[in-house]
Amino acid sequence: MARILLFNQYFPPDSAATAQMAALVAGTLAERHQVTVLAGRPSYDPAERHPAYLLRRERGGDVIVERVGSTAFPRRRMAGRLANYLTYLALAVPRALALPADLLLAMTDPPVAGIAGALAAAVRRRRFVYNVRDLYPDMAVAGGLLRPGPWTAAWDRWHRWALRRAHRVIVLGDDMRDRLVAKGVAPERIAVVRDGGPPPTVMAADHPVVRAVRGPYPFVVLHAGNLGFAGAWQTLTRAAALLDGAGAGLVFVGDGAAAPTIDRAAEALPQVRRLPYRPADEVPYVLAAADLHVVTVRRGLEGVVVPSKLYAVLAAGRPVLAVAPEASDVARIVRRYGCGFVADPDDPVAVAAAVRQAMASPDLLETMGRRALAAAADFERSRQLAQFVRVVEEALA
Repeated sequence: MARILLFNQYFPPDSAATAQMAALVAGTLAERHQVTVLAGRPSYDPAERHPAYLLRRERGGDVIVERVGSTAFPRRRMAGRLANYLTYLALAVPRALALPADLLLAMTDPPVAGIAGALAAAVRRRRFVYNVRDLYPDMAVAGGLLRPGPWTAAWDRWHRWALRRAHRVIVLGDDMRDRLVAKGVAPERIAVVRDGGPPPTVMAADHPVVRAVRGPYPFVVLHAGNLGFAGAWQTLTRAAALLDGAGAGLVFVGDGAAAPTIDRAAEALPQVRRLPYRPADEVPYVLAAADLHVVTVRRGLEGVVVPSKLYAVLAAGRPVLAVAPEASDVARIVRRYGCGFVADPDDPVAVAAAVRQAMASPDLLETMGRRALAAAADFERSRQLAQFVRVVEEALA
């Protein structure tokens, strides 16, 4: 039984997606190993907030959670977010050096967590596994948070060092793997382990939540999830304008930085609507409400971000409209399994044409839905977590 230290700022009650995945990874590893999570005070829209402390130890099942007393400012302001990051790093790195461990596993919260984890592992001569969930500094530059310059160049050099230092690098998709190979990481040290989704489940279409999401539209093209900087939102709304009178509605369920763009389109176009997030227990019915599900990645971001919402869509047995570059992981999966359509994220005409083809081909849509269910079995979360454990144990061997 090995001692594994998981280095990630967010952990439940934080609501971040990385917090949820960190909990799943830690729980799965703890079935075979001694696992300690080194987290910060909850700050990512947490279900509960903690008072100030320097260090706090908790136990959740077989997992020990050590929390350093980082600041816990709301994420709305960048200054508060940076304070949370910096205080976490300032307190967590010395603690990581002190805790006993055979292997250090780092994720990407905060964005330099991989560098900090690699440094701690190198100082203590521990094995190091790096789970790259978002690719930095590429993501910060692409999102407009930083301009390319000496600082981002230095960050990239340090990040490449961390990648080279890792015994194994775990990435979320083949496109991210290609990015890291281009950065000089040996292909044999990279493992693709996707977040995966629930077991395949098809929900009843006649449900109040389904009716509320579908609204007045005979054919619903749905995007459910975060409206962040990574999506081709303008392409989608322009495609919706081209579908005026076709009977299709473009429905967005969620929130994020692009919400104002979607709301302006909805004011001008009756075939566009944005709805708030639904409670977690209603999400399966939200997924069942679509005739066609949108998963989108802006050009240039393939391999920088990998949308995990795809796997829940597949598990719902719904066909996919991948508005993403052909090299993206989502487009490759859709092509491989024949479970949907792929459209250029810069071409509204191509997106509208794909929707019209879907509307005109109910038998094809039904076939694509069955293929989506078959694909979902390959990406079931339990299988992906088992693969994650195997990769970590290979690094320990």
